[in-house]
Amino acid sequence: MPTRGGRVRELLTFLVLAVLIWPFIAIGVVSGWGFLVWMYYAFTGPPGPV
Repeated sequence: MPTRGGRVRELLTFLVLAVLIWPFIAIGVVSGWGFLVWMYYAFTGPPGPV
């Protein structure tokens, strides 16, 4: 059975992950993907018929 201190620490860990860490990871992944696509098109040209 979890203790009161264990619950508080678990809640703080969840809040730190949900509010601080995961949004930065999500922004980093999306921006990294956008940068890769941008660099791919910079070297290969825009999509579509030429």
